[in-house]
Amino acid sequence: MILLGATPFASDLMRAFARRGIDMGFDGLWLESYADARESSGRMLVRADVARPVEGRGILLVDDVFDSGRTISFARDHMLHKGASEVLTCVFARKPEAVAEGLDAWAWDAPHRYLVGYGMDDAGKMRGLPFVGAIKGA
Repeated sequence: MILLGATPFASDLMRAFARRGIDMGFDGLWLESYADARESSGRMLVRADVARPVEGRGILLVDDVFDSGRTISFARDHMLHKGASEVLTCVFARKPEAVAEGLDAWAWDAPHRYLVGYGMDDAGKMRGLPFVGAIKGA
């Protein structure tokens, strides 16, 4: 299960699992709390829910950035409410201010900057950059 900004990371992760003989299902959950702003509104909106049933299944939630933890927490609760038997979480980048409570794994510790590229965006732009960058002054 992935959240929108994590698409490139989730694709790389799925290929890594496949090389080890692990075939994982794939579905998406589109949550919005930033809209086109650089700070979260604090409110979570489900823009598109998962298409496949999760009842009785273990779920791996994959997201791009972990900072406040609200998105992962909301997504975990959402999956458990839908009947998932277990929900593990993995993010591409963990911000320094993040408390890793509720986070099972992360790829790297990111600087306290607004990140773009590799799926992360600024008002819908720069998501497709083939590298991770930071917005100057943000």
